[in-house]
Amino acid sequence: MNYLVVGSGLFGAVFAHELAEHGNNVKIIEKRDHIAGNIYTKVVDGIQVHQYGAHIFHTSNKEVWDYVHQFANFNRFTNSPIANYKGKMYNLPFNMNTFSEMWGVKTPQEAMAKINEQRQEMAGKKPQNLEEQAISLIGRDIYEKLIKGYTEKQWGRKATELPAFIIKRLPVRLVYDNNYFNDDYQGIPIGGYTKMIENMLDHPNIEIELNTDFFDKKDEYLKSYEKVVYTGMIDKFFDYKLGELEYRSLKFETEEKDVNNYQGNAVINYTDAETPYTRVIEHKHFEFGKSDYKDKTIVTREYPADWKRGDEPYYPINNYRNNQLYKEYKKLAEKENDKVIFGGRLGQYKYYNMDQVIAAARKSVQIVLRKNNEKN
Repeated sequence: MNYLVVGSGLFGAVFAHELAEHGNNVKIIEKRDHIAGNIYTKVVDGIQVHQYGAHIFHTSNKEVWDYVHQFANFNRFTNSPIANYKGKMYNLPFNMNTFSEMWGVKTPQEAMAKINEQRQEMAGKKPQNLEEQAISLIGRDIYEKLIKGYTEKQWGRKATELPAFIIKRLPVRLVYDNNYFNDDYQGIPIGGYTKMIENMLDHPNIEIELNTDFFDKKDEYLKSYEKVVYTGMIDKFFDYKLGELEYRSLKFETEEKDVNNYQGNAVINYTDAETPYTRVIEHKHFEFGKSDYKDKTIVTREYPADWKRGDEPYYPINNYRNNQLYKEYKKLAEKENDKVIFGGRLGQYKYYNMDQVIAAARKSVQIVLRKNNEKN
């Protein structure tokens, strides 16, 4: 069959690779001037720069971990971000290092006693918003210094205006361990994510066309291809006929500095409300042996932003109103099921980690291939 895949990000690339491996002809169209979507990396002065924010691959799904190793070898990068609150540095995630820095406690028993003491503020009350939910889980000190400002910048709303369900749990580790993820496997592709996607799409059955917007010839594409895999915004596909879903966008400010080492860590979060950006990324620290590479380093400041049409949508805002509206769009999508497959975080209006994107794409393509075999 002839397939059109709209978007060359991780979902589209995995889908295209699997289709091609099963003998199908696939054309990928990409509106940007490069492949790999938001995991695109670019070499600048010998440093792999994450152009659309930091991406650390992590998973406990061994099948997915083995799958990506077809296309790249991974380094053993461990995500250990730091929080900067008004010049005071705290380790993340919340662990004994954090509690020792915050309160001067030394033992797990002392840390837990302090947390329980502060959680009493919400004793007997049902959290009505994100602020109350966070305090009920971790207490006011951690909330005020490490959650409140960062979250309000990220969402563009006061924590008291955000629903409690956004924070279902907050991991508390009563050990001195700064490894952010609990997953069995984590790392970053050696040579960058772009190289990984290039290897995924290096197939005689795959054709790639860059700088091409699906919506410039939407009707023609839908007529010309037997199946379309669409990874863009689901509401835009339907011309926003039921209303606009909400997204958060990001702005990036990247600069090269004439120093070996600017901040000493790959990611530092700025958790106070006054600092306009949420985090600073120093790209060379994602790769071993690059910390003292030349007298150059590249840093990126990440600014959350309100989204409007024409901006790049990064995160779905999965509150009640948007989730209900998405359900209505999903019903429209199901009517298109014989022709169009909707996938990825924009096509399915859902925040995905990279391993979840891969698993979802592989599951979706298996369903499509099985239906095709049944027809034949």
